[in-house]
Amino acid sequence: MKFQYKIVSSMCKVFSGGENVKELEEKRLSGLKGETLSYQIAYYWGGDRKERGGVTVLSPIMDRVHVRMVNLAPCEYPCHMERDSGYLATEPGMYPDCLSEIPELGFPLVSGQWRCLWVDVETDDALEAGEYPVKLRLETDGEVLGEAEFTCEVLDAGLPKLPIRYTEWFHSDCLADYYQAEVFSDRYWEIVEAFVRSAAKHKCNMLLTPVFTPPLDTAIGGERRTVQLVDVVVSEGKYGFEFGNFRKWVRMALDCGIEYFEVSHLFSQWGAKAAPKIMAVKDGTYQQIFGWDTDSAGQEYREFLHQFLTAFKAELKELGIDGRTYFHISDEPEKEHMENFRNAWEGVAKDLEGFQVIDALSDYSFYKEGLVRQPVCAVNHIGPFLEERPEKLWGYYCTAQYVDVTNRFIVLPGFRTRILGVQLYKYRLDGFLHWGYNFYNSERSMYPIDPYRCTDAGGAFPSGDPFLVYPGKDGKPEESMRQMLMDEAMSDYCAFMALEKLAGREKVLELIDEEKVTFDEYPQDESYLLGLRRKVNQAIKDAL
Repeated sequence: MKFQYKIVSSMCKVFSGGENVKELEEKRLSGLKGETLSYQIAYYWGGDRKERGGVTVLSPIMDRVHVRMVNLAPCEYPCHMERDSGYLATEPGMYPDCLSEIPELGFPLVSGQWRCLWVDVETDDALEAGEYPVKLRLETDGEVLGEAEFTCEVLDAGLPKLPIRYTEWFHSDCLADYYQAEVFSDRYWEIVEAFVRSAAKHKCNMLLTPVFTPPLDTAIGGERRTVQLVDVVVSEGKYGFEFGNFRKWVRMALDCGIEYFEVSHLFSQWGAKAAPKIMAVKDGTYQQIFGWDTDSAGQEYREFLHQFLTAFKAELKELGIDGRTYFHISDEPEKEHMENFRNAWEGVAKDLEGFQVIDALSDYSFYKEGLVRQPVCAVNHIGPFLEERPEKLWGYYCTAQYVDVTNRFIVLPGFRTRILGVQLYKYRLDGFLHWGYNFYNSERSMYPIDPYRCTDAGGAFPSGDPFLVYPGKDGKPEESMRQMLMDEAMSDYCAFMALEKLAGREKVLELIDEEKVTFDEYPQDESYLLGLRRKVNQAIKDAL
């Protein structure tokens, strides 16, 4: 057959050889107002040569239908040697991920290959409840190849706002490097805003804010491009602070839909041994005054932090975001770092009294000893935290969470990314954190990479771990399948909250627990999540 197509779910990752194609039995989706309903059209071209296809949307809501191409991304390091059996691929290759706009010349019909079109139906409060047919006419050179028909049902209820904190660490230095934009130039601010707006659209409501250049994934003795928002002046042992760029960042973020701010870490990663890179005007010249050679427990740095935090807290209060600002001490400390971490925490504890402090870790003893007030626990080490639960508990994953648990690597099944929403709701976590919204460097930031050619930080992390968005043309992000799956995970959570308000939490848990769901055990098929949302949406309709 020269051309064939199948309608598949948003969780289906169709490889070019046709692997994993699983046609949807029911060609319909339902959702709440404000939710994006996504599905895919997987298609095969059996012509001898490459051609180009066109797509025409036929629907009473055609202005709300957005069709994109699913492009293959290079995965030279798809997964670690140690892994479970649930990966879709373990060998290097080209796998579906990047979502790109269809150019005027059409989408590719590649001889002998399966590819996908990604379809979003974007709803809002202005759209009346009801069922809407969506037909996509696929053609080439005037010949109709097929008409893919689908039904989208919009419920008479709005999708609630995500009630928990959700952050994907934002790396503005990577944007400045990739686009060769001078930091704090008009071009820089335009690019940063476009990427922040995309994150907020997909339910990120917290933004990592580089008060000082974040000391994240940086080789010891190395440095990342300066993106420090706070200007510092040293004069006779005293420090002066100017917050103009910080205020501009906050205004931009709020305008994009960000609600919460997390201040970049006050101490170096993996042990809190040193200070982050801090630049200042001293003796009339702009120079580095703290960094890798700074003892984090030294009196000079402690005095600097005291003066900075005193001025900074007043600034937060004036901006009205003091109650929505979170601080970090040091990222991912291990047990051998406990004394360093203790010294760092004790040096700022008094100044941070009344503020929320979060840090990613796996060892329960940091919380038990009072060194981390709101632990952000790796999902594969969360058991002890659930047994003796802190008042507030977050979750995270990164390269190290690769066996059985949820994650968002490119070669993991889509359901394994989306199941996170169910887990966050069931276990009542207060937030979720990931380290890489747009990390376009090698591991430890030794050199920049081209995200369209390298998706694994130079062979260090499983492909997809370092970033959710690609740096598209004109300073605009190109989204990924994984970003949309994270959006769906959080939309699931919001839908659970809508049903909880109408029928109680026990009703939601009854539906969730029809199959076993823990952090390392859950249904290994997309049908569970599709069925769960159908049942939740039907229960919402019944309750209304």
